[in-house]
Amino acid sequence: MKLGLYNAVLHDRPLSEALSVVADLGLTGIELNTGGFLPAVHVPNIDDILVSDAARDDFIGVFEGTGVSIAGLNCNGNPLHPDPAIGPRHAADVHRSIRLAQRLGQHRVVTMSGLPAGEPGGARPNWVVNAWNSAALDVLDHQWGIAADFWRETDRMARDCDVKVALELHPQNLVFNSATVHELVDRTGATNIGVELDASHLFWQQMDPVAVVRHLGGLVVHAAAKDVRINPEHAALNGVLDNSFRRLGPGEPRTNLGGDEWANEWPKNSAWDFVALGKGHDVAYWTEFLRALHEVDPDMMVNIEHEDVELGQIEGIAVAAEVLRAADTALQASLV
Repeated sequence: MKLGLYNAVLHDRPLSEALSVVADLGLTGIELNTGGFLPAVHVPNIDDILVSDAARDDFIGVFEGTGVSIAGLNCNGNPLHPDPAIGPRHAADVHRSIRLAQRLGQHRVVTMSGLPAGEPGGARPNWVVNAWNSAALDVLDHQWGIAADFWRETDRMARDCDVKVALELHPQNLVFNSATVHELVDRTGATNIGVELDASHLFWQQMDPVAVVRHLGGLVVHAAAKDVRINPEHAALNGVLDNSFRRLGPGEPRTNLGGDEWANEWPKNSAWDFVALGKGHDVAYWTEFLRALHEVDPDMMVNIEHEDVELGQIEGIAVAAEVLRAADTALQASLV
């Protein structure tokens, strides 16, 4: 397997320093953010790279001799958002990232399917959690029509650029589980849209990431390594759909998600938390996760994503890297 790191956690330092961190942890790839919810900190000259061979070659030259190569591009966002300050910009970032991938010799762009409003003229995305009533299915019919048009066009662009778009199965998106992956492919006839298998979002929904990989097979084209710990005492009372988030004020450090949308503070007594690999599932589990991915593609890129607030920046990446490397070593030994 090809083991790397998603670079967002290292946006506080130059790309050259980020590459040193990745290499020092025994990883060989870095997945670069190129827009969406986050700015493209480590690729600030995307527009130049798209038109200038010299700018492209200079950027690629930064990686020479580092032992670290580009392991896909990432522009997670909501390209179907009804707010004109968010949706069109995120959609443009997806399309620009596809063209950038072609320029850089990359074949994977990670993003999210997006989520429209629930009705024509709606101003905010509407995620139907449980469509037990007919009105909810009306919402979904409207949303799937919008999504199919966008992703059919995007699939054509990706095919022309020899790029696979890997959708993260993330809640509050239209595509978030196996059934919705099939729904999108069936509605669009897509050939170049697949899945980024981030196990963390599956864990807390009570899905089995290994089973999902084996079920989706070749639709899985990329992977993320992030763990989840369920906190039984709180989950028992509020379930995994608990909404006890706190709105952060303008005077507090907060992350802008586009327009006037911001990330909220995580619940204090959370039913579950994102944690570094090993804190939710052990090396044996991650070995089987890698085994399932290996069955699909022995060269699958598997990139750590760090969101464990209990561990420091480098500390958390190091913990995850140790577990991921141990899992890969165990997998390779079992294949001999």
